[in-house]
Amino acid sequence: MKLRWLGHSAFELISNNNLNILIDPFIRGNPSCPLKINDLNPDVICITHGHADHFGDAIELARKSDAIVITNYEISIYLQREGINAIGINYGAFVEIQDVKIKMLEAKHSSSFDFNIEGGYAGNPASFLLEFKDDLKIFHAGDTSLFSDMKFVIGEVYKPDIAMLPIGNIFMMDPIDAAIATKWINSKYVIPMHYNSFPSIMQNPESFKSLVKKHAPNCETLIPDVLEFIEF
Repeated sequence: MKLRWLGHSAFELISNNNLNILIDPFIRGNPSCPLKINDLNPDVICITHGHADHFGDAIELARKSDAIVITNYEISIYLQREGINAIGINYGAFVEIQDVKIKMLEAKHSSSFDFNIEGGYAGNPASFLLEFKDDLKIFHAGDTSLFSDMKFVIGEVYKPDIAMLPIGNIFMMDPIDAAIATKWINSKYVIPMHYNSFPSIMQNPESFKSLVKKHAPNCETLIPDVLEFIEF
């Protein structure tokens, strides 16, 4: 499996069978991402919640590539009305597509369609656990605060190998809480996300790495450059 960070909370994952998955496809408005919409060709798009910096360019990307969108029920209804092939699930449910099982788990945040005038409720915010056929498990936390399920459900039940955690503060965990989350999740690797895209969420990822070394010394912090591929 190959992974690359597209800046902010957007990630591209490519399975061993070349299934291309985008998570939170915030591309065009993402100041950290140099890509254009036409540079991406996803088979599957996962959306953690309705905020513009996570919902992103999902509609245009799904139309262009005929991708399946996995998200919560409320966002799936919105997308279906736009003609998108969207599957709505909720906490604890999963969808299996080719060689990847995609499970929706909880996140502690808010969720609204803040990118249009009407706004409106966009369902429960979510995180995703992606399990690949080689038993590699990847956890994308979405936007969230620190909460006990990270220890007792995500860490003790699902045991991901890789965790992607927000560290930006203001809207989600700060680096200290994210380091505690890393300890609770007990993954082999952690990747910080949702930082330095905008002035309000500026953080030093090396400081986060030091905090992880203190709280979870057995976990390796990976700090990829934008668009850098990491192969697992």
